[in-house]
Amino acid sequence: MSFIPNTHSVESVTSGHPDKVCDQISDAIVDACISQDPDSRVAVECFGGHGKLNIGGEVTTTAQVNYEDIARQVYGEIGYMDPLEIEVNISEQSPDIAIGVNPGGAGDQGIMYGYATGNTVNFMPESVNLAHQLTQSLQRLRDAGDLDWLGPDGKAQVTYIDRKLHTVLVSAQHDADMTIEDVREIIRSDIIEPLTTSYPVLDILVNPTGRFVRSGFDADTGLTGRKIMVDSYGGLILHGGGCFSGKDATKVDRSGAYMARFVAKNIVANQFASECLVSVAYSIGISEPLMVSIINEKGEQLAEKFAVAFDFRPQAIIERLQLKRPIYRKTATYGHFGKEGDSWEEIISL
Repeated sequence: MSFIPNTHSVESVTSGHPDKVCDQISDAIVDACISQDPDSRVAVECFGGHGKLNIGGEVTTTAQVNYEDIARQVYGEIGYMDPLEIEVNISEQSPDIAIGVNPGGAGDQGIMYGYATGNTVNFMPESVNLAHQLTQSLQRLRDAGDLDWLGPDGKAQVTYIDRKLHTVLVSAQHDADMTIEDVREIIRSDIIEPLTTSYPVLDILVNPTGRFVRSGFDADTGLTGRKIMVDSYGGLILHGGGCFSGKDATKVDRSGAYMARFVAKNIVANQFASECLVSVAYSIGISEPLMVSIINEKGEQLAEKFAVAFDFRPQAIIERLQLKRPIYRKTATYGHFGKEGDSWEEIISL
């Protein structure tokens, strides 16, 4: 058995997608707080669209942070120059939550999942990797100036049928003076074909509407946490519904999911399974998880076998994965998992 369906589709978006703009601003705020005060409690979400950005949430910190300046800096670094009217609506964390978190309890209830497969070098599903590679190529060629007519907004989607790549779809923002014929030819030759040489027969779709000039907050709205499948396993694996971005590590939506990936990857890397699905559930204010499940590709339960090796209490996760560092903005694009250098991607001996 495999956890991955034989027939499935997976998407990715570039850093300039409106939802990802909001994720990056939210995580840049987390980083700004943590860099001054590692014990900051942060839960920040952004909603942007049509010239306006609202930053809301709860922050308890000794850090001095200018939320508006951070938002404008991130927006500009992504590649947007249009003016933004920004409203900030942030208060301190509720004391009713703090009394449960301060002793080391989870910051909320919830269910988190982690997954790994031995079929790829980074232990992620092949289709998830390919979708991210396509959107990363859009940004890389734009940033390098090779395709300076590309805008910051873009998306990709890949479809596998009977475990074989069948369709590649790319939508890329472009300058108004580019013809659709040129856009399609260049995207196909410079981005899609180099990544799909081992798949000789493909359906390829590029900008199916024929025009993608308006983008970002000019054409669309964005919201923190609206790309949770892009952030995780492409919708191929169960998801508890909680997003990662804008949250410090006392929020188990983030730290619990990172730990679940760490456990799954290490069980596969140490050859105790060829695929592994980890699930964990928490109650607010309680440090011990209500449930830990570790299942291999045979459906066998491995949780008891690894109960000593992995500690799922929130403070233990924070310490093991070093989550009080300002590392979060870079996680907000092209998936939170499978990237070399992240502490939850480290392979240890079991």
